[in-house]
Amino acid sequence: MFNLFPHLKPSLPQNDSKREQDKRQKQLANTQKSYIWDTNNPNVAPVPLVKEVPREAYPTLTWGITVLKVLVPIVENLVANVKDAAELVDIKEGVAEVSDALDSLKPGQQLALITNTTAMLNSLIEMYLKLVREEVKEYREGAGLDAYKALFKKLPLPAVAEVFQQNDCFARYRVAGQNPMLIRGVSRLADNFPVSEAGYQKVMGPNDSLAEALAEKRIYIVDYHELQMLADNSQGPEKKVFAPIALFAIPKDGKDITPVAIQNGQDPSSAVITYAVKQNDDTPEYRQWQAAMTMVQVADGNYHELFVHLGRTHLIIEAFTIATNRCLAESHPVNILLLPHFEGTLFINNSAANSLIAAGGPIDNIFGGKIEATQKAAGTDRLQLDFYQYMLPNDLAARNVDNMDYLPDYPYRDDAILIWEAIKNWTQAYINIYYTNDTDVTEDYELAAWTTSLMTEGAIKGFKPITTREQLADVLTMVIFTSSAQHAAVNFPQRDLMSFAPAVTGAFWAENPVDVQTEEAWLQTLPPLTQSLEQLSLLEILGGVYYRHLGEYRSNNFPYLDWFEDPRVTKENGPLSQFKASLADIEQTINIRNKTRQEYNYLLPSKIPPSINI
Repeated sequence: MFNLFPHLKPSLPQNDSKREQDKRQKQLANTQKSYIWDTNNPNVAPVPLVKEVPREAYPTLTWGITVLKVLVPIVENLVANVKDAAELVDIKEGVAEVSDALDSLKPGQQLALITNTTAMLNSLIEMYLKLVREEVKEYREGAGLDAYKALFKKLPLPAVAEVFQQNDCFARYRVAGQNPMLIRGVSRLADNFPVSEAGYQKVMGPNDSLAEALAEKRIYIVDYHELQMLADNSQGPEKKVFAPIALFAIPKDGKDITPVAIQNGQDPSSAVITYAVKQNDDTPEYRQWQAAMTMVQVADGNYHELFVHLGRTHLIIEAFTIATNRCLAESHPVNILLLPHFEGTLFINNSAANSLIAAGGPIDNIFGGKIEATQKAAGTDRLQLDFYQYMLPNDLAARNVDNMDYLPDYPYRDDAILIWEAIKNWTQAYINIYYTNDTDVTEDYELAAWTTSLMTEGAIKGFKPITTREQLADVLTMVIFTSSAQHAAVNFPQRDLMSFAPAVTGAFWAENPVDVQTEEAWLQTLPPLTQSLEQLSLLEILGGVYYRHLGEYRSNNFPYLDWFEDPRVTKENGPLSQFKASLADIEQTINIRNKTRQEYNYLLPSKIPPSINI
């Protein structure tokens, strides 16, 4: 009888009666008809996705309303940027109608508004798609950066627009930007990156040396070698992606990294190293350095969107979502724990795979690599990512950035590890309720099927059989962290740090940064305003939708009741309340940290959605 209430009395399959085991098998057989593996999506193949998004995997009405509220001002901004045309009057009126509808919402009206809100959302998305393809009023020639700033007619201009050209801002992107997962500490430089002692001292001063800095673990690099596929397949001579290497150093008695040198490719026989210029002036040397920084930011935009964002959060969690629904019965405790962390993921991934990264889509328009190479690069990175090696503690150690004494200013690391440890304590306490010992883990045949499915059909590299409770807790921690905190860390900076295209974009609109000698030449490396408007509109959406928060567990059906029903989980001072308390403590800790450091808010628990739902 308890299977009617699977959340009230979760159980392991080996502990059920024969009758209950049969029920579980029938339920899974039925679910497997909806969650079907597919490796033939033309835009990300052979990465496994769900063949068709099941209806129950669609987002909630509340999510739709949240997206609508974010979309309305973006559409209004688009309307303000395109040439006046009679057909836009209807669009403006449609935006006003949506705004009025949202303003008039009252409690209790949700169910009646489902159909209407879905129609409004579809209509508004159609408006958005139409507008981003309209011709903008202004062009970049002769207008300088003001033309890009003027694109934010109805939206606040990001603060980074005023400081992105500064060296310290460029450096901060490496430790607190949209991709703070690439910086690596090194004790020697690779042979293909021949930074000279003279060049180093020109930047860092005669009282420091490269050899000394390497020995004292003060040297860090970001290496975009994985982008070589895109560099070899750029869309044209004046819309390119490079695979640069950049070197940063911590000065003696300092704590912040500072940029030292940038090489514009992987082959030292043909690539050129540009050394940092500290003073912002209008000399050819400075403009060349500015172009080199722009080239790195373009590389980082590609690396971020294709690898650390799409591949290493969205597409990884897609596999776990499918396998969990196919292999773990709805009364399985791991199924119950994980499903809230998969809410909306299949739906949003389906949209991304079929539109964002499709030929003629935003990635194709904004980014510099040919779309076929871009798609292949994203898929290759996803399939080559080792699950266990990429766990946060392991990844930090492998990149030699786990020691705060050597790299004091690394906000992503410092905040992320707090979230990781809180999730680990939560998963450990949760599974200990249902698994009394390691034998319970090895005898769980549904969990074994889940593992096998992820190793084979899910193509999760490095995944392996789970034999202990400790290992299971690590795996669940990685899944929950990736779908919540890690995605938040790479998704929400898009609005603040990437929507202003001159700061970070997808293509370098010139043949070679080394040839840039003037401000006018540097401005020509930036994207046209049409692409810039499309970029800011897209990233305002992706970085602006906050739906639910980590630690909030609710059903997806109105009236969105509490998800967990087992009193062993929900009791006072039980695992769930302890998890929520630890998140509240982390919120306070981060707020205190932000009083003495440049603000980093992307890992505040209150700003971390529990799932990848945008």
